[in-house]
Formats: sequence, structure tokens, C-alpha cells
Amino acid sequence: MCKYVLGFVFLCCVLSCNYDTPLSVKEFSYNGQHWNSIERTKHIDAIAYRAAEVPLQYYIQKQTGMFQGNTVDSMYQDLSRERVLVVEFQEDNGEDLLTSNFTGRDYDASVRYMAFGIQNDFQIITSSKDTIPCSGVLFERNFNVAPFKRLMLHFGDINPEDKIELVYKDQLFGKGTLRFDFDDNPIQL
Repeated sequence: MCKYVLGFVFLCCVLSCNYDTPLSVKEFSYNGQHWNSIERTKHIDAIAYRAAEVPLQYYIQKQTGMFQGNTVDSMYQDLSRERVLVVEFQEDNGEDLLTSNFTGRDYDASVRYMAFGIQNDFQIITSSKDTIPCSGVLFERNFNVAPFKRLMLHFGDINPEDKIELVYKDQLFGKGTLRFDFDDNPIQL
């Protein structure tokens, strides 16, 4: 009987604690071209934190509207030391994470923080042990049409051969430091 009680207590602890979910594939498509990137997920309390590297070719084509040719190749070479990552936050029941229930701030202050202040909470540590601060963030407002909040993070001056680790010091929800290892590159299909 005692081992069943201990097993139940252990199961409750595991279910209520932080955990990583299995890796999944995030697809990026534009103008008939497709790329896959591995999405990493951390789950803390009722919040899922997801991060994926955005394929640079996809990003260039999407931002410029160009699909191929020397201009895209030239831009890719010029930006080859840049990394763009997409980070999403989602509450398990689809509740709005920017309310004071989750952030301890009023809604407008949470939106401002997502748009401006959160940039300082992210950095990348490269496999060559360089620490790179986030150079820009874009908060993609969806006005609660989608159940998640999404950020596009920009980092510069990273050796294209380096593996990276995204470090997020969560000042918005107060869940501590999260680390996402990226040991592979997005692939074009």
C-alpha cells in the first residue's frame, strides 16, 4: 500500500513540475518553398514556452518578397551571421497570458514589456562560448485571435557554424531561467 501512495505522490510531483516536451517540427512555407525547423518546448506550471530557429532564406524571402536570384543569394551572404528565432508563449487553457493573473502587471504594461522590455531577457550562448544579446524583438500582436503570444528575436554576429543555446530570463511571468539548445539547422525541403 505504501509503495502505491509513494508512486501517486511521485506522479503528482512530476505532473506539477517543469518539463520538456518531445521535439516537434515547425514548418515555414513561402511561395512554394518549404523549410523545417525543430521546435523546442519547455512547460512550466500552465505555460508552454516554444522556440524555433527561423530559416534565414525563408526570412529574407518573406521580408523582401523576392524568391530567387542573385539578390537573394547576396542578401543571404550578407546576413549569414544573423539568427532569427520565433518564441511563443501559451497558457494551457488558452487564457490571455498578458493579464495581471499571470504577469502581476496591468494589461497595458504587459503589452509594453512584450513589445520593448523583453528584448533584454534574451541572449544566445554560442558553442564557441560567446554571449550574444538580443539585438531586436518584434511582438506579433494577434489581439487574442490565436491562443499564443509570439515574438521574433534577432541576434547578430554569430558564426554560422556555431550551435546556439537560447537563454530566456523570464521577467514577465517570473518562472526563472529557461534554456533552449539548438544543435541543428533548419533544412529546406
